[in-house]
Amino acid sequence: MTTPSPVPPSRAGRLHLRHRLAVALRGADLLEQKLRVLFARHERLRQAEESSDSRWHDRVEEADTWLLRAVLLGGEHALDGTAAGAGPATITIDETSTMGVRHPSAVTCSLQDRAPTSAAPANTALVHAEAAYREAVRAAAEYAVARAAARIVGAEVLSTRRRVRALRRHWIPRLETALARVELALEQSEHEDAVRRRWAAQTLAEGGRGADE
Repeated sequence: MTTPSPVPPSRAGRLHLRHRLAVALRGADLLEQKLRVLFARHERLRQAEESSDSRWHDRVEEADTWLLRAVLLGGEHALDGTAAGAGPATITIDETSTMGVRHPSAVTCSLQDRAPTSAAPANTALVHAEAAYREAVRAAAEYAVARAAARIVGAEVLSTRRRVRALRRHWIPRLETALARVELALEQSEHEDAVRRRWAAQTLAEGGRGADE
């Protein structure tokens, strides 16, 4: 925000500054309302991010444990046929808006079933490992969405806070100072005009008395 341009000390200038000040004050109030909503939303999103992060790591740890058991039971070659039957994941992300800020809100992760023609897992541990890794993929997608949402809303919180600070600490005080100067100049001008009018009236009255004499 730039420094308010000088306004001539006139009634029109005073009205102009009062309008700009009212707009700035209203804008600051609205931004503070937005900031409160965004801050509360950001706190919930951060909690969701932390929760989904923890869940993702738990699922990966569980899957790795089952995989290790499967390798101990059947050897690494047992993984080849199992991995060949795995299909791609389809991710669908829903979005929402918080105070005009669009961000991810939910995710759907669809994993293809094992192809009927693919080789069956060599042992039970591989079955559990495959199921656990599927859950880990879903948890990873949920964490990614939660993290993105928290980052987007968090960035808007910082931006809004900077705008409020600029209004409250810089722009509004400058407008108030400029308005005070214009009002003081107008007051002095009106006082000088009143003195001149009284002097003119007194001069005319004295001149009239002199003519009568």
